[in-house]
Amino acid sequence: MTAATGTTAATDPDAQIARWLDTDLDAWTRAVVRRHFDPVSGSPYWLRQAPGLDFDPRDVTRYDQLAAFGPFPLDRLRTEDPADLVPLSVPRPLVGRVWDTGGTTGTPCRAFYTPDMLRHRALWRRWSFVREGFAPGRTWLQATPTGPHLIGNGVQEVSELHAGQVYAVDMDPRWVKRLIRTGRLAEVGDYTAHLLEQIADVLQPGRVHYLNTTPALFQALARQRPDLVAALDGVRLSGTQISADMYRAFTAALHGGICGLTYGNTFGNAACLDVERDGELISYVPNYPQVTMGVVEKGDPSTPVAPGAVGQVRLTVLHEDLFLPNILERDQALRHPTDRWPTDGVANVRPLQIASSSPEGLY
Repeated sequence: MTAATGTTAATDPDAQIARWLDTDLDAWTRAVVRRHFDPVSGSPYWLRQAPGLDFDPRDVTRYDQLAAFGPFPLDRLRTEDPADLVPLSVPRPLVGRVWDTGGTTGTPCRAFYTPDMLRHRALWRRWSFVREGFAPGRTWLQATPTGPHLIGNGVQEVSELHAGQVYAVDMDPRWVKRLIRTGRLAEVGDYTAHLLEQIADVLQPGRVHYLNTTPALFQALARQRPDLVAALDGVRLSGTQISADMYRAFTAALHGGICGLTYGNTFGNAACLDVERDGELISYVPNYPQVTMGVVEKGDPSTPVAPGAVGQVRLTVLHEDLFLPNILERDQALRHPTDRWPTDGVANVRPLQIASSSPEGLY
């Protein structure tokens, strides 16, 4: 198990990423599971669950054995005290933020992020910025959910690790989806116009190099203010899906600017690995080893689909301070094995099902 220290990561983030990518996943799994199930210093939530399991979690030795836990019930994150999922080995009282996860429907799921967890996410975000060509020391506008939403931490990630100055425009995806579900489409249009006015106000003077927003909101901006989009040096899109047609339209609208992509799943914010065939295949990889992704049969979450086949995205969180096995995302994707990453990635992410009770909205 390869552990990071804050000092090492801060002084050499590239070396830390290399160490993470060199981590043996089975060894990491053993250490994380044993940490959370330690009888004295484990997580209160998992220690309460242990007697009801038909196996001893401390006997887990391989990553593939995590299937024995079954799908993690996300509803628990709506009702449990987030502190109870953090091992008691983390000093109490806990100091830090409770965040809403990436979900945008129903009562929010909430998780406590320790400083090490936020640092892990931030270093992978920086890795994406560098890989995609976003230069440090530039000015950004982040027009995404902020406040309680974890994506809002991107303001700090850009400013602290990529030497950026950041403007912010907030959006409430839950409100938009509520409007859609209740058929108040005129109000959706009004709210979208309200967001675009705020974005244009910041972009208008030409002081912003890069925009971070969602694919749907960027699509609306490109239609309404193509002049502002063409003046950008790049955009970074964080959301649940982007089609080949959208990608081609966005790159054309940017007039040579960077179009960076993130798959905004519940806990991972998986980085784009490749865009192939002019957007016909867009693949993502997880923030290894603390987050892994799989693609499983719809209706049978224990069975992986064949490479290249479509199935439901399954996410596992293996942080030292948060263990959530086998989360079933509301997305489908291609299973995308690659020798350039320690685990599978996913490609061509789409909603598993679009219904009036779970619309896509602006996120």
